[in-house]
Amino acid sequence: MQNLFADRVFFMFDRKRNGVIEFGEFVRSLSIFHPHTPEHEKSSFMFKLYDLDGTGFIQRHELKKMVGALLSETDLGLSEESIEAIVEQTMVEVDTNKDGKIDEEEWKELVAKNPSILKNMTLPYLKEVTLAFPSFVLDSEVDD
Repeated sequence: MQNLFADRVFFMFDRKRNGVIEFGEFVRSLSIFHPHTPEHEKSSFMFKLYDLDGTGFIQRHELKKMVGALLSETDLGLSEESIEAIVEQTMVEVDTNKDGKIDEEEWKELVAKNPSILKNMTLPYLKEVTLAFPSFVLDSEVDD
């Protein structure tokens, strides 16, 4: 069974788009999960994660796919109707300009009102890695 969430994370980590996450890509990509990474960077990463079509907007069908994928990772056996209700309520609350999609500004407002959305975007042990290995740089602009 395909895991949409895992596929999206892989896509985001595979910066060269060659179907392989090379070590340099992996290390640079992990930086988004570092405890000291600014919340606006984590929020932007999550926005791109949900923007399945890469349009710069999260459309209703993308939100529904991601909500379904995330819920399938839990033991919550929610019905299709329940998932649809979650998506509908989210669109009503977040799509403040009522254009039928969530833009990055609307997403930022959602995250500002609900910071717990980003709680899974921090891996505390990464702080320990950088303390134990100061020369281990998580985010480098050097090309492979």
